[in-house]
Amino acid sequence: MFDISIKTQSVRRRLPFLLSAFALLGLADCSLLTGSSKTPPAPKIAAPETLYNNGIDALRTRRYELAAAEFETLQQNYPYSGYIPNAQLMEGYSYYLKGKYPEAVQQLNRFISLHPTSADSAYAYYLRALCFYEQIADVQRDQQGTAEAMDALEEVVTRFPQSKYARDAQLKIDLCRDHLAGKEMLVGRYYQRERNYEGAINRYQRVVQDFQTTNHVPEALERMVEVYLDLGLTDQARKSATVLGYNYSSSKWYRFAYDKLKNHNLLDGKLPVPGQAVTAAAKQNLDTSHTSDTRDERMAAPAAMQPGNTPPAPAQAAPSTPVTAQPLTTPPPATKK
Repeated sequence: MFDISIKTQSVRRRLPFLLSAFALLGLADCSLLTGSSKTPPAPKIAAPETLYNNGIDALRTRRYELAAAEFETLQQNYPYSGYIPNAQLMEGYSYYLKGKYPEAVQQLNRFISLHPTSADSAYAYYLRALCFYEQIADVQRDQQGTAEAMDALEEVVTRFPQSKYARDAQLKIDLCRDHLAGKEMLVGRYYQRERNYEGAINRYQRVVQDFQTTNHVPEALERMVEVYLDLGLTDQARKSATVLGYNYSSSKWYRFAYDKLKNHNLLDGKLPVPGQAVTAAAKQNLDTSHTSDTRDERMAAPAAMQPGNTPPAPAQAAPSTPVTAQPLTTPPPATKK
């Protein structure tokens, strides 16, 4: 009896606490069932013209990542806005200025595919070509990027020959050719040092035949003279020197070739004296037999494109004027010099 009374008193003392706990649990269950808990409201997205203007302001202050984010936000939240073409083009331009060329190419490809008849297509193609051009590697590395840049630049010239971008694209194509010729010369000189004369001749001949407008042609012809002399092919050496003399008589490379032939007693009286001007009539009378190994013997002296004369990338070329409340279908003028 004593134990039972003690237990009864203990239960009575704890009963109020138990009832309070059950009440709290019941309230929690009711709130879960009724869904009375409030979720925070979603942040409000700015109007499309505000996002666009924010992106333009970020570009002006060189906050390129922020600019790209503003243009991307506009595209994601207002896919049918009249600002979409502008935003796509300007996002690509933002990535270009930031140096994120793969992202820029991806964005510009999107613009080109969705707006093929846009008045800004020429600029989009040109800016995409610049993205490839900026990634050209040193001549000691693989030149796949140079080939891609040439293809993109040639597309600008082919599609938009009358555009303001075609001339600069053509200049950059010439520089790409000079770069590729430099790679051929680098490999050719390596083969020559290793006495792989066949490989060296093939590289030098490719420069002469495929990159005639570059400033590497005189050296390629002089190197051919050296290789042919090492092989004992004196006629071939003299023919290469003749091509060099009749097209680049003032070049230092012709002086080198002339002196080498003189040291081997191979001067035949037909070679012009280094530095002596060669008349057009003399070129016309050049013996056609000298073209057997170099089919470009009668080529005119190319206007060499000196490295380092690359026109500046149009960092100021993309539209950068804030818009009014009326959405634009195309960006403002693409160049501001």
